[in-house]
Amino acid sequence: MALETLDSKNLANLMYCFRDALQDHKESLNSLNVYPVPDGDTGSNMVATLNSVVSEIESLEENPELENIIKAISHGSLMGARGNSGVIISQILRGFVSEIKSASRKTIDANLFSGALTAASSAAYEAVGNPVEGTILTVVRETAEAAEKAASEESGLLPVAEIAREAAKHSLDSTPELLAVLARAGVVDAGGSGFLLMMDSLLHVIDDRPMPEPEVVTASVDSLILDVHDETSSSGTRYEVMYFLEAPDDLIPDFKKAWSEIGDSIVVVGGENIWNCHVHTNNIGAAVEAGISVGKPYEIRVTDLFEEVAENHHDHDLADSVECSVIAVANGDGIGEIFRSMGATLIVKGGQSMNPSTADLLEAAEATASEHVIILPNNSNIVAVAEQVDSQTSKTVRVVGTHTVTEGFASLLGYDPEATSDKNQTGMYQASQMVESGEITTAVRESKTEIGKIKKGDFLGLQKGKVTVIAETIVEAANNLLKEMISDEHEIVTLVAGEDSNEKETDEIVAWVNAEYEELEVEVHEGGQPLYPYYIGIE
Repeated sequence: MALETLDSKNLANLMYCFRDALQDHKESLNSLNVYPVPDGDTGSNMVATLNSVVSEIESLEENPELENIIKAISHGSLMGARGNSGVIISQILRGFVSEIKSASRKTIDANLFSGALTAASSAAYEAVGNPVEGTILTVVRETAEAAEKAASEESGLLPVAEIAREAAKHSLDSTPELLAVLARAGVVDAGGSGFLLMMDSLLHVIDDRPMPEPEVVTASVDSLILDVHDETSSSGTRYEVMYFLEAPDDLIPDFKKAWSEIGDSIVVVGGENIWNCHVHTNNIGAAVEAGISVGKPYEIRVTDLFEEVAENHHDHDLADSVECSVIAVANGDGIGEIFRSMGATLIVKGGQSMNPSTADLLEAAEATASEHVIILPNNSNIVAVAEQVDSQTSKTVRVVGTHTVTEGFASLLGYDPEATSDKNQTGMYQASQMVESGEITTAVRESKTEIGKIKKGDFLGLQKGKVTVIAETIVEAANNLLKEMISDEHEIVTLVAGEDSNEKETDEIVAWVNAEYEELEVEVHEGGQPLYPYYIGIE
């Protein structure tokens, strides 16, 4: 028998069901990857958001009151939101439960459900800087409008929910009529597809309706790459910048205005001095500085949106065109982009403290169309794992024993896409040895070394994994390490800046090299790697 109202337990079950549905359909949602929400991981972002909601609910005491469930949904969705799609679904959930909270009831009937959807739609539109129709915003709004009309004519929760779900499906199917890029790619909006699963979950909780089976529909690769290229080149919104911001609520309008001058796809949600902020921009520094000007940004994340499209849709095409594919392990988005630009076919995420398994590398090897495969581990801890892959596949897999990222870059100078893996292994290893590698990191504990005592927080310069420099500042550590590494025969210094570096310190290091070694050329790349503010390569 169908439920006539939802209580605290039912609302919690709705979140559990919605989370499970998003998880099951994650790849399907990820495959719908087009502008203006070019998160190649729309499904993943939504799952992360609902996982946070579920975690908050699970942390409550047994048999919690509706008020506590509402608080868990609101706080969990705010803190767990990832990506444009995740932040918007967060705001939808927060708007939905805010209406339920203000009604001060123990259960949710048809009228309250309808009002909650309307509040969800309003909250979503308010959070987005420049709302675009044909997205999840349209789907939620038209669903809410249908539910409101139905609630004025129907008294039962089930018939209103059925009409809302039907409206959501119709609205979703119509999104290509509102956004030309969806029509060209042959898909519907990814975020709207995720919201439809919330309506499916509601019917499952109310009336035990079966959940839909996932279906992966891949968007047209040519249209995706064209559209993202066009968007990034014309509007400058190549990068997605996200962070939490501690700032007074009355300063947020000025913050949004500052962001509107440097980017688009702006979503800022939160309240009570805690905000989850999202923007697409090409000026990463300005996006962060806008937050600093009004408060304290933290957990800053930067994603190259065009790189996501290339990673999700282009890598396998590249694998089809070469005799020998290269798989590179990379621990930063920028590093992965550099490897791809130099000829690597597939990127496996990993590095220090996040080593991929043999199974991860085997999966990547099997994903290539080539019968010959080279693996660049780019970390001493990954070499042995990579060497196990060859025995697990019918392909010929060889490992070039690169111990650092800069050795991996150098190895690709010896890569021949039409040669065998054995021949490439020899040539690429020789090329990898033409670079001197160094790393800058931070000490996490006290220690004693041959060159002196290390305090927690000291900056360390490493060569071949051995500490050769101890310094109090990152610039001092880098300059002293470079002084030890540079010799007369060197011509190029490459700095790969990590997520803990900053532009001012990088400029100081470059200026020092230019002053001390006028004959050297200095190249700087944004690697985005954790733990190591700088990787250094000298050729």
